[in-house]
Amino acid sequence: MENLGLDGSTFYAWDQRGHGSSDGKRGHAESLAAIVKDAEWFARHLQREHGVDLRQTAVVAHSVGAVIAAAWVHDYAPPVRAMVLATPAFRVKLYIPLALPALRLKQKLLGPGVVKSYVKASMVTGDPAQRVIYGRDPLVFREIATNILIDLRDTASRLLADAAAVTTPTLTFTADRDWVVRTAPQRVFHDAVNSPHKRFVLLRGFRHAVFHESGRREVTSAISGFINEAFARSGPPSLLDADKAGHTKSEFDRLSAPSGSPLWPLQRAFLRRVGPLSDGVKLGWRSGFDSGVTLDYIYENRARGRTPLGRLIDRNYLDALGWRGIRVRREHLQRTLRAAVERTAAEGRPVRILDTAAGAGRYILDTIAATPAVPISAHLRDYKQENLNAARARIRELGLTTVTTERADAFDRGSIASVSPRPTIAVVSGLYELFPANAPLRESLGGLADALEPGSLLIYTNQPWHPQMEFIARVLVNREGRPWVMRRRTQQEMDQLVEAAGFEKLSQEVDRWGIFTVSLARKR
Repeated sequence: MENLGLDGSTFYAWDQRGHGSSDGKRGHAESLAAIVKDAEWFARHLQREHGVDLRQTAVVAHSVGAVIAAAWVHDYAPPVRAMVLATPAFRVKLYIPLALPALRLKQKLLGPGVVKSYVKASMVTGDPAQRVIYGRDPLVFREIATNILIDLRDTASRLLADAAAVTTPTLTFTADRDWVVRTAPQRVFHDAVNSPHKRFVLLRGFRHAVFHESGRREVTSAISGFINEAFARSGPPSLLDADKAGHTKSEFDRLSAPSGSPLWPLQRAFLRRVGPLSDGVKLGWRSGFDSGVTLDYIYENRARGRTPLGRLIDRNYLDALGWRGIRVRREHLQRTLRAAVERTAAEGRPVRILDTAAGAGRYILDTIAATPAVPISAHLRDYKQENLNAARARIRELGLTTVTTERADAFDRGSIASVSPRPTIAVVSGLYELFPANAPLRESLGGLADALEPGSLLIYTNQPWHPQMEFIARVLVNREGRPWVMRRRTQQEMDQLVEAAGFEKLSQEVDRWGIFTVSLARKR
């Protein structure tokens, strides 16, 4: 802090769980995603307790912390002004051949474990005084949980593949004598970051701990200069028209065009012929793999099919990473909805829920049934009659008398705005991800803003990432029987669309793979 010389700035430092003076088992966490969520909670804490404005904030991070910071910026889209990544650990040097596959197998067979660190003071800094301090530091912990090391690799792979989603001005340091992490991925990430204001600095003669090297003035001088430049510029770019240009539009155009590869027709033919042995695959071909009835089948998560082979195919189908993420999204939806209900009731408002594309409405109906102490009414809308029929059957099954249904268009602004009585909680789940253009979303969000009173809450979902985009586009069909080609929206793009409609984001949930997010916003 002293060397940076950023007079007039306030500095906040965060002890990661299980490290430093923080509570928790040393070196352990449920997942790296949980640690990234901790970073989000820390930022929210600073906003709430210290009045910190993230638009006037820069984040500086090192090594594993730099991967956590990059994942936080990518997954949660905080409007920070600048990001500094010092020797980010996108690829840790594991000197034992096949170490990572062996660790994956060991964790699968034997459960959680730890990896002892090989890092010595001489490997991280050439400064003799800093080596002594490192060696005597009682808080240096020389183990890392196996699951965190594996998650670090997987999260870094996702960030390297989708670094173009990051528009935050970014300064990246790499050390040419780094014995701890590989330097090539640092350059890959930097080159892909989608900001005209970025800088890559090669520190010659530096080891991994660049803040503790004898020449660290070079580092702090570069940081202070970069941060001052970032604050002198305007804020983040507008992504309201990202459906017309940008990396997700380019990806969508590529997936919409013929592939030319024989691989995809072969996979499609196999799934067409053998897949129907599985009840889930058969349902997907009949109703669309993105349909509401397919989602209900995925939520149920019970393998069914003709013959043992069919049930095996169905089990593999249900265990696909995307469907696992969908089930986690449902948990996040239910948790966020419960929180919204409790918050609304605590404020003395009537709890009236509107879902503009409810499908069978299971998570809302189950939440109402599980919260008998709070009077809740709900209005479920959907464009498909079979979804409404399923919702009505579930309403009768639960004996709910305060829920109504209506066949309606989720993108008709006037229709949404006319809902009466005015809702205090609105939900849009799994809808916007299915439509590539932003204009219909703006109409829909505008209708919700018109319908809700100030202070009312909006729950919305997004799909900023998916590892099987090409397989889905080339092989599967949507609810209209056409190739299921999706345009991803970065979390920053989705949040900007919601903000432009008049909402302020309050919180967010995301699965450990970074595929699906659930956010809570308040109408300003």
